[in-house]
Amino acid sequence: MLKNLTILDNIILPATQSKKQREPRRETARRGQDFMRRLGIIDIADNDINEVSGGQLQRACICRSMINNPKMIFADEPTGALNRTSSDEVMEELVKLNSEGTTIMLVTHDVKVAAKCTRVMYIVDGNIKGEYDLSECSTQIRERERTLNNWLLELGW
Repeated sequence: MLKNLTILDNIILPATQSKKQREPRRETARRGQDFMRRLGIIDIADNDINEVSGGQLQRACICRSMINNPKMIFADEPTGALNRTSSDEVMEELVKLNSEGTTIMLVTHDVKVAAKCTRVMYIVDGNIKGEYDLSECSTQIRERERTLNNWLLELGW
């Protein structure tokens, strides 16, 4: 994020600089605002990056990652600095993006976050120790969390 830009301008910057995606700046700003609204940060659109909390900034970075409609998003602890409610909102958006065709690869230490994923890999010291497919698992999040937690405990987590 660039210090001399507002949050919204930081979010839409990649789209305004894209050679592939040409649209009027007004339309790009509208899409950026839509992402901000979906992640609950529309009220900070005109703020500078040093005027917002770490969690708000993290959600702004997620909006920025989505602005060019990527085919794949790599997310390293995308909910790490967020409270549970904000974490749930972010994961809801990532799950929605995934259902719309965007591949999401994320790293997390949070079983509640991992339980919302389709496939989980347990990695220790750079080595994959196990892989679990949650696509056939219950849609009830508590059951998914229990299933995943039990599997991780079996692997020595």
